[in-house]
Amino acid sequence: MLTILVLFYSRYGSVKQMAQHIARGIESVKGCKARLRTVPPVSATTVDIAPAIPEEGALYATLEDLRTANGLALGSPTRFGNMAAPLKYFLETATPLWLSGELVNKPAAVFSSTASLHGGQETTLLSMMLPLFHLGFMLMGIPYTEPDLNQTTTGGTPYGATHVTGSDGKKPISVEEQRLCFAMGKRLGEITLKLNQLKNTSHEGI
Repeated sequence: MLTILVLFYSRYGSVKQMAQHIARGIESVKGCKARLRTVPPVSATTVDIAPAIPEEGALYATLEDLRTANGLALGSPTRFGNMAAPLKYFLETATPLWLSGELVNKPAAVFSSTASLHGGQETTLLSMMLPLFHLGFMLMGIPYTEPDLNQTTTGGTPYGATHVTGSDGKKPISVEEQRLCFAMGKRLGEITLKLNQLKNTSHEGI
């Protein structure tokens, strides 16, 4: 059974809901399971320490979760066209895995949520890709063979799944957004499975 880490930061719950739809897409692929993990908020007061286990929801991610995962789906709300600080902070602790090369050639995908349709979704997705390239991940998006990319009037991009929450942050995830989240998770699962089968075949031929 291959494990795909669905790692996200969600302030008001929208990215968490997206993560759950993506996890369902991953687990629709036989031989794949999703591991949902989050990261604690960061504080300007550096002495503040979050409890090791959150009171509710997904557990906090560790570098071991990242190291042992066969693939990664990374999600963040938009913060001025960039990923949220808590997620960036976690990624910046991954230097040991960068040095060891343990994340090289693992497939990854990104997803995001923002209040407005043109609120920086795509730049946020691109900002999330940058550290993943440095860590050696193989990035994938959503192809236009998914009809919802052409039909959505809410979120959805070829760079990754997105959601528009509205100015009050309460707009539910649209049917198109749900399908695109599921499709991205399913594609990530299928590609992870194929890459691991290829790797096992090449090892057998040595």
